[in-house]
Amino acid sequence: MSSRREFEIAFVGLKSGTHQFLYEIDDRFFEEFGKQDFKNCKANVKLELEKNTGFMLLKFEVGGSLGVLCDRCGNDLPLELWDEFEMLVKMTDEPEKMNDEEESPDVFYISRTESHLHVKNWIFEFINLSIPMQKMCRESEMGGPHCNKEVLAKLAQMNPQENENKSLWKGLDKFRNE
Repeated sequence: MSSRREFEIAFVGLKSGTHQFLYEIDDRFFEEFGKQDFKNCKANVKLELEKNTGFMLLKFEVGGSLGVLCDRCGNDLPLELWDEFEMLVKMTDEPEKMNDEEESPDVFYISRTESHLHVKNWIFEFINLSIPMQKMCRESEMGGPHCNKEVLAKLAQMNPQENENKSLWKGLDKFRNE
């Protein structure tokens, strides 16, 4: 199946009710979107489509793993992905106008004459939204096998010492209770 068709769902032929679709995503998926901030993506996206008259409810479950650069030390850091997203797709006569007026990013309009639903861009967005803003190992894992120990040592040296901060306020302690 071609990459373009793989992410199209011909919903016209589906009966009302719930239908499931599974997608295995790797680095090739992201090639057409340009350079990414991660590599070695092995994501699984489970899409549950609930078809009703006039609208469809889509539930995306993103799972898997990928590699990013640690924001703290710059080393490669493996991350586990897991997140859920919902989209409400409504059918209307004027989808462009309705999409422009819609305030919720979780609602999308398509034409009543449309026969296929294109989910590739949503999968792209949802995988990217599954990556945390701060990409670092937990404090308890600091200094572990994924950390650059030289960088962590330099960061520790650059940290201001608490003693220097306390000396600034040393004489003001006597006024605390007055």
